[in-house]
Amino acid sequence: MAQAENSAKVWKLQVQDFDGDPKASDFTQVEEWLPATLQAGEVFLEAMFISVDPYMRVELEKLGPNREMFGDQIARVKSSNNTAFPAGSVVVANVGWRTRTVVNADKQGTFGPMVRLLPDLGSLSPSLGLSCLGMTGLTAYFGLLHRGQPQAGQTVLVSGAAGAVGSVVGQLAQIQGCTVIGSAGSQQKCSWLKEAGFDHVFNYKETAVDVALKEVAPDGIDLYFDNVGGDFTYSVIAKHMKFEGRVVMCGAISTYSCPDPMIRDWTLYAVEKQLTIVGSNVISFAQHYPEAIGQLLQWVKQGKLKYRETITEGFENTPEAFASLFKGANIGKAVVKI
Repeated sequence: MAQAENSAKVWKLQVQDFDGDPKASDFTQVEEWLPATLQAGEVFLEAMFISVDPYMRVELEKLGPNREMFGDQIARVKSSNNTAFPAGSVVVANVGWRTRTVVNADKQGTFGPMVRLLPDLGSLSPSLGLSCLGMTGLTAYFGLLHRGQPQAGQTVLVSGAAGAVGSVVGQLAQIQGCTVIGSAGSQQKCSWLKEAGFDHVFNYKETAVDVALKEVAPDGIDLYFDNVGGDFTYSVIAKHMKFEGRVVMCGAISTYSCPDPMIRDWTLYAVEKQLTIVGSNVISFAQHYPEAIGQLLQWVKQGKLKYRETITEGFENTPEAFASLFKGANIGKAVVKI
């Protein structure tokens, strides 16, 4: 390995706790030297795209300062001592915010395999391995189809619908024959949801959830896929769920930066309406990733599943891309291009 390729740039968290929303200044970049010789099973990866996701903020607070950033990236195998991952392969690697990595590709990580081959995408961008074919697409797939179990003719509400998970959830619900309502925080995002084929869309910053749902879903919601939490979810559960409705709790981005979160009494409404409320964690379905990715890719190629990506150029801008998630700056999946 040439000396110039023997180092990596790595982002680390440098604060104990976030003060409100994450800021670029909460992170620091360091240089790391990599082994010159690959051991059995190891591969040398060079990053192409890096994922930034809201869940990282929650997990970071559990880890404390001076911890290397985690998460998925799309990388090219530059050299290999692993026959399953030959040089030139493009892979999804759970190695974090770094430009280069030496890793044993046979190992399992917290979120499944440390390294997995990206399927042949033809003319599609490899970045899809982080969006509708990556962890966010898989979260939508298993969260909706396995946890939510939508039925044709039912009414499905998706909050945070213009995000990486929500935009896929809504389209998958439509494929199942449901009427789909999406909420988002700007007219630009609402326009994207209409383009993606949502039946009803509203800007929650301009139209209160109660007003919107009384108009488009006067008979109530069968299935609510929650990505935001907070007051929005309280209103939906308290006032708009049908008897024996179902709620999939996937995210709560509106509460992630709250300095003093309060436990709401929405559970009383869940009891009164005998709701089924389930949490959804994509890790539970790791053994089924390949079949899900294959189905998602088929829907993309058939034009049934549309996608948008918000791409930030440059490894040095990774913290800014992450911080922008909490200001609602992204449409679809946020990705950093190296």
